[in-house]
Amino acid sequence: MLKEKTPEVKTLNFIEEIIEDDLNSGKYKSVVTRFPPEPNGYLHIGHAKSICLNFGLALRYGGKTNLRFDDTNPVKEDVEYVDSIKEDIKWLGFEWAEELYASDYFEQLYEWAVKLVEKGLAYVDDQTQEEIRQTRGTISVAGINSPYRNRSAEENLELFRRMRAGEFADGAKVLRAKIDMSHPNMLFRDPILYRIIHSEHHRTGNQWCIYPMYDYAHGQCDSIENITHSICTLEFDIHRPLYDWFIEKLEIFPSHQYEFARLNLTYTVMSKRKLLELVKNNCVSGWDDPRMPTICGIRRRGYTPESIRMFAEKIGVAKRDNVIDLSLLEWCLREDLNKRANRYLAVLNPLKVVITNYPDGQTENLTAINNPEDENAGTREIPFSKTIYIERDDFMENPPKKYFRLSPDNEVRLRYAYIIKCTGAVKDNNGELTEIHCTYDPASRGGNSPDGRKVQGTIHWVSAQDAVEAEVRLFDRLFTEPFMDNIPEDKDYKDFLNPDSLKKVTAYLEPSVKNLKIMDKVQFERTGYFCMDKDSTGSKPVFNRTATLKDTWAKVNK
Repeated sequence: MLKEKTPEVKTLNFIEEIIEDDLNSGKYKSVVTRFPPEPNGYLHIGHAKSICLNFGLALRYGGKTNLRFDDTNPVKEDVEYVDSIKEDIKWLGFEWAEELYASDYFEQLYEWAVKLVEKGLAYVDDQTQEEIRQTRGTISVAGINSPYRNRSAEENLELFRRMRAGEFADGAKVLRAKIDMSHPNMLFRDPILYRIIHSEHHRTGNQWCIYPMYDYAHGQCDSIENITHSICTLEFDIHRPLYDWFIEKLEIFPSHQYEFARLNLTYTVMSKRKLLELVKNNCVSGWDDPRMPTICGIRRRGYTPESIRMFAEKIGVAKRDNVIDLSLLEWCLREDLNKRANRYLAVLNPLKVVITNYPDGQTENLTAINNPEDENAGTREIPFSKTIYIERDDFMENPPKKYFRLSPDNEVRLRYAYIIKCTGAVKDNNGELTEIHCTYDPASRGGNSPDGRKVQGTIHWVSAQDAVEAEVRLFDRLFTEPFMDNIPEDKDYKDFLNPDSLKKVTAYLEPSVKNLKIMDKVQFERTGYFCMDKDSTGSKPVFNRTATLKDTWAKVNK
């Protein structure tokens, strides 16, 4: 369930209407949902939507949500993934009612498989995986019955028992449901229920060497837990009839499956296979690379659980697949951090400024507002001295009209400080600008205009002698193509990797950042939202850019 202090996740959607009908009709007394991840990889933003939906629905209707790991393939599973999934769910702000595993039910699933064999609804097949694939047929051509399909129940039971006992090698035999090899739904053409895998399981060790397939285990696990609403993404809609078939034939609690559209984001891939490939090919630094759509990646980048829950609520629950603009996710982040993130002065592309009429050796402390959106955030002191850094983009020698930043003989306000006027520029032998000279108006402390003159531009700065040197990582979209699911078949998705998705710069920050901790979120004024990265050291902090201040979603929405 959701932690007590976390705001309710509102979900106004067709699934909610179904739940209300079920409760009002007396079909169910309470709502029980589940989140069933496979512990074979790291969760991504698409899973976050599913987490918010399942836990949010149970919260809304006073029910509960189980965390059940679908650990039916020991070859691909690992405790590392189990731990990361639990961490991700808790970070999002949710708590599960029970932590369960499909492996908890291996004995029951086996007994139910025996029941199907006894009823003549399952048989042991000696064909290879390739032979089974070749005889399954196509949508327009019926499949071919296995030569082992008409074995007696007694023979099948004995062979299935020996499969469990470990007498056969991997791939030697499978247990298949006996349904209809000409069924229009390909999944009904005698689907595989069990296969032999001699591999140690991360929970049951070597106790089992036969493991159930997802289509067989899914509905039965839901039934055991009395799941009332089993919520999946749309690609599983074709699996629902088979889900219902097993429940009907086994005469067990009738859990029911509902499907919703999965999350597709622009400039993003969600395929586990592709994400794993990016990691293995060193296209990214790891699963938690801040450019990755994994939950651990977006967490490290600086996204907050509140912004992810807001995003899940904004996109809602649809019945058809669509693509959500990444800028909406960034908008949710800005909406959240604008109210909570303290402001700091930081110069990412420094240009030295010498204030020629400021007293040599003098340093004074100026008062800055921590967060104008939060009156309780208070203030802080920032040092000011003769030499400061400003952004190189905030100075132009030959500015166009309506350029309100610093230029020769032009004035600007320094945020929280003084009005300064450019009096000259210094260049090196190559003609490159190295520093500019200015004068300041001592009467304009705090940025005031004592004589009422108009100064339109305000820029940020840091004191050169007090600045903290930091590494700032400027992250951008991982891919250059917005619709990664629609790239041509003759193209490799990696061909669209953005070469500018990460730029590292040496920046100068106000000394107050020394009080920040790993994962603290801040706004660098006029620049964007940033998060202190785990790579930070005592001598050199590292910050990840989470999002710029530019709100592209507002334009898209308009």
